[in-house]
Amino acid sequence: MATRKNPETKSAPGANVSKDELLKYYREMLLIRRFEEKAGQLYGMGLIGGFCHLYIGQEAVVVGLEAATREGDKRITSYRDHGHMLACGMDPKGVMAELTGREGGLSRGKGGSMHMFSKEKHFYGGHGIVGAQVPLGAGLAFADKYLENGGVTFAYFGDGAANQGQIYETFNMAALWKLPVIFVIENNQYAMGTAQRRSTSTPELYTRGQAFGIPGEPVDGMDVLAVKAASEKAIAHCRSGEGPYILEVKTYRYRGHSMSDPAKYRTREEVQKIREERDAIEHVRDLLLNGGHATDDDLKAIDKEIKVIVNEAAEFSKESPEPALEELWTDIYA
Repeated sequence: MATRKNPETKSAPGANVSKDELLKYYREMLLIRRFEEKAGQLYGMGLIGGFCHLYIGQEAVVVGLEAATREGDKRITSYRDHGHMLACGMDPKGVMAELTGREGGLSRGKGGSMHMFSKEKHFYGGHGIVGAQVPLGAGLAFADKYLENGGVTFAYFGDGAANQGQIYETFNMAALWKLPVIFVIENNQYAMGTAQRRSTSTPELYTRGQAFGIPGEPVDGMDVLAVKAASEKAIAHCRSGEGPYILEVKTYRYRGHSMSDPAKYRTREEVQKIREERDAIEHVRDLLLNGGHATDDDLKAIDKEIKVIVNEAAEFSKESPEPALEELWTDIYA
């Protein structure tokens, strides 16, 4: 299945990518998709309550960006966060158990879909207030600069949050202090349910940092290799002491804003067209098959393996007990 490129975005250069790298990206993206599909099923069964925002369609963004990171780099994002957790290596069982509000969850069942953390993996949430994670991300980057440890922070937000005032206050501070932070705009084109063209006066979101002297670029978010190449460039910029960088990663979500969103603001034909022509996982699948790196049976075996991992996570999330009442009083600071 061919992948049609958007001429407005930068695609991956003709770099030589190894078979092992391609298989790794394929496996990681497939894990996110199968995990999210299972999460959607559990939500429909009433086992996941509250808000649940799925990452289906956007897998290449976080997998491509994480491919260029090193130990100690940090990440912080919004409420559409399950993919980020899995891409940075958080345990699928712990993530799924957190979704179902169980003791075995990564926040002991008290954070749910939107508020998971992992100090071990340098993952700082999961934030429900639109854009609120961006100044926090700048704070993480400030700590790295202060400690002179060479770390870089990825602060993710969406095209809807790109119009929030606190984003620009953060841009100013990050540029002034030359903080090693990459502002990642995951532009899935619809924010909550309003098309970008109806809500945003300047469609080139990567230019939003120009007033502060922050360079930026657009990236094809449906091409994991393009995202990885852009991530490497942005990381090099930050590690060299040049300050922040903006990546507008143009992607597309296949589901509604959340599980409760019927997504009537777009047509089924539009979604199907993206799935058929630009799906990120199918793109890597084509590269593997056409390049002779894997057979169809090889990829079916990977899918089978991933489904086992996801099913085990789902079973763990059902069997793990609910938090004890005493947990209501832990982690409270007053």
